[in-house]
Amino acid sequence: MTDDATTPVAALTDAIVAFAAARGWEPYHTPKNLVMALASEVGELCDLFRWLTPDESRAAAADPGLREAVADELADVANIVFLLSHHTGIDVSQAVRAKLAKNAIKYPAPPAA
Repeated sequence: MTDDATTPVAALTDAIVAFAAARGWEPYHTPKNLVMALASEVGELCDLFRWLTPDESRAAAADPGLREAVADELADVANIVFLLSHHTGIDVSQAVRAKLAKNAIKYPAPPAA
């Protein structure tokens, strides 16, 4: 089994695109539809945390049932992000690095004490 430290984004994207292609879902994977699906999946993830206190939300991963539900919804969100990346031609790794650089300028870290 691979993990985040050893799995390239391209490998995940390829697997997700192949999964959708095998089911004939590409006609439905327009950027608009994917963004709408993304919002829905984020809503499902939000629902898992809706009424938790901050401490309960931090401990959610310790509960096996809740952890699995969070992992499933997080995977649904990631799957759609990777599909959206594929269908728009936007490289997620490049976009994240570019946004981090912009945010470093917009929100500079305080000087070291």
